[in-house]
Amino acid sequence: MKWMSLPATARSHRPHFPLSRSASNSVFSSLRSRNFRLFVAGQLFSNTGTWVQRIAQDWLVLSLTGSATAVGVTTALQFLPTLLFGLFGGLIADRYAKRGVLLVTQSALAAIAGVLAVLTLTHVVQAWHVYVVAFALGLVTAVDNPTRQAFANEMVGPAQLSNAISLNSSVFQLGGLIGPAISGALISAVGPGYSFAINALSYAAPLAALVRMRPAELRTVDWDRDGSGQLRDGLRYALTEPRVLWPTVLAGVFGLFTANLAVTLAAFAHSVFHSGPRGYGLLSATVAIGSVTGALVCARLPRPRLRVLFGYGAVLSVLDVVSAAVPGQLGYSLLLVPIGACTLLLLTSTNSLVQSTAHDAIRGRIMGLYLLVFIGGAAIGGPLLGLVDEDFGPRAGMLLAGIVPGLATLVIGGYLAWAGRARRRESVLAVSR
Repeated sequence: MKWMSLPATARSHRPHFPLSRSASNSVFSSLRSRNFRLFVAGQLFSNTGTWVQRIAQDWLVLSLTGSATAVGVTTALQFLPTLLFGLFGGLIADRYAKRGVLLVTQSALAAIAGVLAVLTLTHVVQAWHVYVVAFALGLVTAVDNPTRQAFANEMVGPAQLSNAISLNSSVFQLGGLIGPAISGALISAVGPGYSFAINALSYAAPLAALVRMRPAELRTVDWDRDGSGQLRDGLRYALTEPRVLWPTVLAGVFGLFTANLAVTLAAFAHSVFHSGPRGYGLLSATVAIGSVTGALVCARLPRPRLRVLFGYGAVLSVLDVVSAAVPGQLGYSLLLVPIGACTLLLLTSTNSLVQSTAHDAIRGRIMGLYLLVFIGGAAIGGPLLGLVDEDFGPRAGMLLAGIVPGLATLVIGGYLAWAGRARRRESVLAVSR
């Protein structure tokens, strides 16, 4: 039986999530769920470790090769598996118990980070080692990401899903605020190896949180294991549902450059401001300040409409273009705050709209597709942006990151506005006949 018969077969078992009117409007309302509180606490440690490693990994590649393009290649290798296997990762998220899948993936991510730590601390690391590790991390992440995204609904229920997604983004960016500062200090003091070790140890927190969860309080969805065409059904649904299709396209367009902002920040710190790893860490932390703010603002907002998403995209594009012309590090850093805020408003809102639109039994596949488009765009954009940063300078990379998504936003937004007017004219004509 295929997905098209979901209403009859995809039965959700929903624990009761009592919320008062005031609680449901709170920034932190989804934290009333014990399981989600555990999850968020674990993710705070893990995300901080991830950011510690991300900064160290980029700086290690830049130090080993002297090439911004090599940094972009590393980023692309980490994103590439999602482009290749993201749909299958979403299928796994729908087929199997998400808590069990996450126990496996988080353990694997810890082991891979440990391998890079050993290679670096023993002073045998080479650029190709980092490339292999990045690809291995990407393989695991292709399953881990859609599973974690879809797991939020099982912990908090549909009424609090949008709030939970926003808080998840806040926690990720809070890690982005803490992690780069830690990593920059560690790299300057003792080198990048200890940053990788910290990331490996940080996975103990989410693993402990997953073990301590109460399975009886999780919402579960029956899976039709004998069905066929599950991937096709997910694709068909995404292509025919505008509230899934256009947010996914928008995320992919901005993912080409937004997900690779770290490449340009590393280039700015290295060749424009000459501020070294500390400067790179501080630039990344500045973005994270805005990102945390944007995600928390998003937690108070209702589920966004499509036109709001295009408004966020237009503002972000303008900010990127303006930042490319700012001469000093202080002015550039100040602009990174609204850039971070607007980026998170855009990406959290697209994620929220896609997840809240998708049906329970197909949510993993839809998120696999969403992440495939977003991260796949980042895999393509990483080497491209690195090449532009290296050959024409990071200011040119920042300008490109504003102009291309900005034009795409105008074209797609104009098309949707035209299509909406055409539908209204047809409705008026049909009524007048």
